[in-house]
Amino acid sequence: MPSSAAPEPLPPIALTCGEPSGIGPELAVKARRALGHDVPFFWIGDPAHLPPGSRWAAIEGPEQCRDVAVDTLPVLRHDFPAPARAGEPSAENAASVIEVIARGVDLVRRGLAAALCTAPIHKKALKDGAGFAFPGHTEYLAHLAGVEHVVMMLACEDLRVVPVTIHIPLADVPAALTADLLERTIRITDAALRRDFGIVRPRLAIAGLNPHAGEGGTMGHEEIDVIRPVIAALRDERFVLSGPLSADTMFHAAARARYDAALCMYHDQALIPIKTIDFAGGVNLTLGLPFIRTSPDHGTAFDIAGRDMADPSSLIAALRMARRCAQSAAIGT
Repeated sequence: MPSSAAPEPLPPIALTCGEPSGIGPELAVKARRALGHDVPFFWIGDPAHLPPGSRWAAIEGPEQCRDVAVDTLPVLRHDFPAPARAGEPSAENAASVIEVIARGVDLVRRGLAAALCTAPIHKKALKDGAGFAFPGHTEYLAHLAGVEHVVMMLACEDLRVVPVTIHIPLADVPAALTADLLERTIRITDAALRRDFGIVRPRLAIAGLNPHAGEGGTMGHEEIDVIRPVIAALRDERFVLSGPLSADTMFHAAARARYDAALCMYHDQALIPIKTIDFAGGVNLTLGLPFIRTSPDHGTAFDIAGRDMADPSSLIAALRMARRCAQSAAIGT
């Protein structure tokens, strides 16, 4: 007989502090004010780095998050060796920034947090101050999780995009775009849409690399040599794929209604449409990890740090999406 007991509530979301000299601490306070108990989360960092006058309360563990007043930021304290000077990252704090990320991953992997949301880091500061050996957040998270391949997704309410190649020069994209990379990206994206978004049979739109998707080989052969064979092979496995499509006709409203995510061949092909549709509300997700990770789609913004000017919209969207994905994943287990 099925149990009539109510399901256990999800644990809160762990929000890492990111670079404390950037806008991360300010955004955490603003997000708490906006979300209250609607999206329970706690902040991991040094409370001395929060803006002066911020309402915060120390917690001993994530389970105490719900006991904190609605207008007060729950803080899992992680003391840093140096103060945070707005716009001026300190080498002394670099190791602690890295430790906070690892602490957040540990909490999620132990089931004490439902998902991980990460505030922006400053990669150069971490490299200079602590010898950070990873290109960025994503690669470090994959290392901590013991995962070899991960995928970046940018998402808002009206669009999800996945760049197959990411931070490389445009001239290097054709050589980097291999059949193995494309197939792996499609598989990881399909699995994440099922687990994290509750989509039973994801529909993926696959962009071509060249104008007009190569126009039968007159504008390039990557569609014929690489993209089409991968699509055909995965269709035989019952993946729902369309393409290769001309990227200039993929992102109007009627086209977006025909797919759940668009796979694009290079960085700007993916990021220009989503930032045009929802510049402030875009969310960065890392697919392929054994836990849910979201992040606001912006950087540390040193130029406005400490001036109470930062827009919390992307962080709020990232926390909301982390919560929704965690709920979907919990239902699917």
